[in-house]
Amino acid sequence: MPETRVSDMLNKKLNDSIIDSELTLDILSKYNRGNYDNVKPVVPMGFPPVDNKTIIDMTNGVSFSGTLEEITQSLKKYKIQFDLPSGNREMNITLPEDKLRLIGEQLMPLYSFGILNGGSATSYADSKKNKSFNSDLFTLLEDQFNLLSKLSTGKAKGLTPAFLNPDGSPGPSFIELKMRSLLINNCPSLFQMTSFFNDDSIKEAYSQYEKSPYLKDLIEKKGINICDAETGVQPLLAAFTHSRTGKTKTIYEKNDGELLPLPGGHGQCFITLKKTFENLYAKGIRFVSIGNVDNSGYTPDPLSLAILALSGKQAGFDFSYKTPVDVKGGILIKDDSGHLNCADLGVAIDKAAVDKAVNRGEPILFNCATGLFNLEFLVNNIDEIIQALPMRFSDQDKDAGLYSQAEQVTWEVIGQLDSILIFAIDKYERFLAAKTIMENLMTSGIKLQDKAYPRSEKESEDLRTTAIRLNNGLERKLKTDYGLELIEGRWTPMTAEKLENYNVKTGL
Repeated sequence: MPETRVSDMLNKKLNDSIIDSELTLDILSKYNRGNYDNVKPVVPMGFPPVDNKTIIDMTNGVSFSGTLEEITQSLKKYKIQFDLPSGNREMNITLPEDKLRLIGEQLMPLYSFGILNGGSATSYADSKKNKSFNSDLFTLLEDQFNLLSKLSTGKAKGLTPAFLNPDGSPGPSFIELKMRSLLINNCPSLFQMTSFFNDDSIKEAYSQYEKSPYLKDLIEKKGINICDAETGVQPLLAAFTHSRTGKTKTIYEKNDGELLPLPGGHGQCFITLKKTFENLYAKGIRFVSIGNVDNSGYTPDPLSLAILALSGKQAGFDFSYKTPVDVKGGILIKDDSGHLNCADLGVAIDKAAVDKAVNRGEPILFNCATGLFNLEFLVNNIDEIIQALPMRFSDQDKDAGLYSQAEQVTWEVIGQLDSILIFAIDKYERFLAAKTIMENLMTSGIKLQDKAYPRSEKESEDLRTTAIRLNNGLERKLKTDYGLELIEGRWTPMTAEKLENYNVKTGL
């Protein structure tokens, strides 16, 4: 089939818009040629067990085993100074958690921390979406919702408050927290994916963050300007015509004749950040992680970094053990090709099948949207990953009309790789996401003692129990990785001098 062509009028509209016309037309041509027809749904064949080889329990006494030769070579490759026992090079040795953490800390200069910024915090601050979460909770927390909504609407998500303090005042932004954790963990490198809509505002905010009370003295003490981030700006795609209009697609035009620019999903991070990855590798970085900016549990982890480096695997992904409140999201499965993969609960896999597995005592692991990659592998294979990552089209019926949207999901990369690790983690330690303001307020622990807080006899439906766990997790994180202390109702940054003798792991 020949290349898809659009009218001169549509071409002009594309070229005059903020849409990436070249990428849009490339996707459109591939769709009409049938290149995406073979995109198959994930078919779950079972739930893989935690074997501490490929799927590692990170919640209880982590260790790594290998031959003396293998571990020696891995340490040598990354120039890590570490005393190992002498003996036969083929003998097996086991490194316990404290030793792995020391190795991971030495690897920090070779590591770059990546964040995926969303667009403007529109759905996050949408009153209808937040009220639909639980109307009674919304009524109870409406004043706090209005405060955060006012501070968030129209802003890049990462620039909005990550939590409310116990005294009701807004805390630092998500990005300020991330930057602070990098400085505390001696990680010198930050990269990000922004969007066409928010790149300028993020740049402006970063120029001010150098003077932030959460960052200023640490920047001076460490000699690292963590606000200078490598950046890839995500392009915008045009919406395409709805499937009702026929199998062949073209560019969608709204009733007023205007085009509809849309993001192509976080899965576009690989094409957007391709040059960034190459730049980081050229600077000596050998490992990168990618995660969502609104997950306050996502911070540098020396432990998983050490395990990935010693294993020689391509990548590692965080999955949390299922809790009673996990009723939607991606679940770790083994697919029909024998690969580890991620299947959406209720979409690719039936909830009843999950419930039966839970009753049998099988661990069910939920995707935390965090990945750690060997950068050498990623740079050498980025084009193949971009081509293999499925492009999915979904029909939409919204205020803008009937149209279809092309998107890629970052974590479908799991099914494309053949040498990975899964880190089975505690949800309340490393997955504290805030997709809506209501989730933020629950994690912040606002009005937990109020009698009007929604309760339920079923633990899986008891919002107060969930909020207590989320808030406990946040407080542990603020005391440890973020180096904050609670003073008169506000989480306040410890000084750089105080942090010199501070144990980030224990908060002591």
